[in-house]
Amino acid sequence: MLSIPLPFIVGLVIALTLYRNLKGVETPGSKRYFVVFLMAYAMQGAIIGLRFGYGVEWLHVVQPVTAALMPPLAYLAFRSLAATPVARPALHLVAPLLVLLAVALLPLLVDLLLMLEFICYGVLLFSLTLKGSNALAETSLQRMVPAMRAARLSAILLLFFGIFDAALAVVSLFYGNALVPLAVTAMNFTALFIVTLYYFVPDFFGREQAAPSGAAVAGTNAEDEALLARIEAALDSNDLYRQEDLSLAKLARRTGATAREVSAAINRATGLNVSQFVNNRRIREACRLLEETNQPLTALMFECGFGTKSNFNREFRRVTGKSPSEWRAQARLKN
Repeated sequence: MLSIPLPFIVGLVIALTLYRNLKGVETPGSKRYFVVFLMAYAMQGAIIGLRFGYGVEWLHVVQPVTAALMPPLAYLAFRSLAATPVARPALHLVAPLLVLLAVALLPLLVDLLLMLEFICYGVLLFSLTLKGSNALAETSLQRMVPAMRAARLSAILLLFFGIFDAALAVVSLFYGNALVPLAVTAMNFTALFIVTLYYFVPDFFGREQAAPSGAAVAGTNAEDEALLARIEAALDSNDLYRQEDLSLAKLARRTGATAREVSAAINRATGLNVSQFVNNRRIREACRLLEETNQPLTALMFECGFGTKSNFNREFRRVTGKSPSEWRAQARLKN
C-alpha cells in the first residue's frame, strides 16, 4: 500500500500557504518568479519524499540543484515588488550554477554551498522586509501586509533549511546516513510548526506599518504640503482611489514623485501611513453613498475600492467610530 511521505505534504502546505497570501499580487515582473518559486517549493518536497520515502536514490544528484534554485527565486519574486527594478537578475544564477558544478566535480562542497546560499538569501530577503512600504511598493495596498508576511515566512524557512542542512551534514559525517530519515522527518515537522504559527499568530511575521501618532508630525514643510496636494489630486483623477489594485508605486507614478517621497510626505503631513490615507478617501466616498443611496453594503464596498468586507468594516470603524450600517442609520435619522 502506497503511503504519502511527509515531505510531499510539507512542500504542498508551504506552497499553498504562500499562494494564499500572494493571491492578487500580480505585477508583471513578479508573476513569473512567483509561479516558478511556488512550483519549486512543491517539487522539492516531492523529490525529498521520493528519495527518502521510496528510496529513489538517483535523485540525490538532482536534489541539490533544484534546492539551489529556490533561494534566488524567492528573493527575485519579492524583490520584484519593490519600487526599483531588480538589477541584473541573471547574476542570481551564479549560486545554482556553482552547486551544479560542485555536484559534478566536488561533491564534498555541495552541502557547504547550499548552507551558505540558503542563509545568505534568507538574510537578504528578511532585510528586504525591513525597508518599509518601499520594499513592496508594487503590491496593492490591501495585499501589502500579507505579501510582507509571506516574504518573512520565506526568509525564515530559508534560514531554517540552511541551518538544518548544515546540521544534517554534520550528523551524516559522524553517524552515517542511518539517522538521516529521522532528521528529515524532524525538519518537516518543524517546518509545519512554523507554517502553523504563521496561520494562528500572523502578527509574529509582521503587521501593518504603524503610522506616526497625532494629526501630523513634526517636520512638515511647504514641500510636503505641495506634494500632498498633488497626491490628493492624483487620487481623485479618474477616481484612482477606487481601484482595488492601487499600489504605492502606481500612486507615485501618477504623482510624479518616488514611492519613498510619497510615503514620507503622507506620514509627515497627516500622521497616517499610505494605506490609511487612501482608505480615508475611500471611506469619505462610502459615507456619501451610504447617506445618498440605497446601495447594498457589499456593492458599495467594491465601488469604493475595498476588496474584502473585513477590511472595509475595520477601516470604516477606524475613521468614523461606527459600523457602516450604524452610520447609515444615524445619518438618515438626522435627515
